[in-house]
Amino acid sequence: MPTDRRPTALITGASAGIGNAFARRLAADGYDLTLVARDEARLAQAAAELTAAHGVTVDVLPADLATDAGAEAVGKHLANPPDLLVNNAGVGVRQTFLRSDGAEEARQLRLNVEAVMRLTHAALPAMTQRRHGAIVNVSSVAGFGPVQPGSTYSATKAWVTNFSESVGQQARRYGVRVMALCPGFTRTEFQERAGIDTSGSPDWMWLKADDVVNVALRDLARGRLVSVPDWKYKTAVFAIRHLPRPLLYRAAGGTRHRVSPPPQ
Repeated sequence: MPTDRRPTALITGASAGIGNAFARRLAADGYDLTLVARDEARLAQAAAELTAAHGVTVDVLPADLATDAGAEAVGKHLANPPDLLVNNAGVGVRQTFLRSDGAEEARQLRLNVEAVMRLTHAALPAMTQRRHGAIVNVSSVAGFGPVQPGSTYSATKAWVTNFSESVGQQARRYGVRVMALCPGFTRTEFQERAGIDTSGSPDWMWLKADDVVNVALRDLARGRLVSVPDWKYKTAVFAIRHLPRPLLYRAAGGTRHRVSPPPQ
């Protein structure tokens, strides 16, 4: 990376949660930023605060990445990619599959899967050509197994993790890092938007978004393909991967429930 300019990053889903935590940390580290989300007003507010606090340049790019127009707009911006791309935007479906709306399920796939693929594909060729760059795709511990009966969210995150590991193995020979970030329960707006009842989850299970980002950037610098913040979730991933399936299904039946009645 040239030393006569500040490093740059583009962050999707940057108006709240983990995306906003990435923005704060990277701005503090001296990155010029491009923030992407649907809510232009919140993006503008975040940009003003970050510029005032850290003196960096912060551009906003309002876009709905679940639409072709939104994904294409951001993809064109990535033709000259930043030093770091953070694919954080994601969504969960409020209902379980037996009661969900097909349009909601399709939107989840477009945002959680297709947008990650399209933006990675937009940025990666130029990154590999210049032999520099990094991509963090925000996945989830849920992607390591069917841990929420009836939820299709974990299936989308399984794709993100597998995709990132596969592409990351190829990209590393060109000096480019691609990593899947797989946090567990993290205090953000996501749970409320997805209709997830978190009242039964003890406080010790919850992570702070700032801590998740700190671990992610540390693991990215170490060249890891997958980052799982916190020992308790590393333990959970080991159990999900190695428990006999009947035991995993039984344990999954006691995990958090979505705010919806069972199918009639």
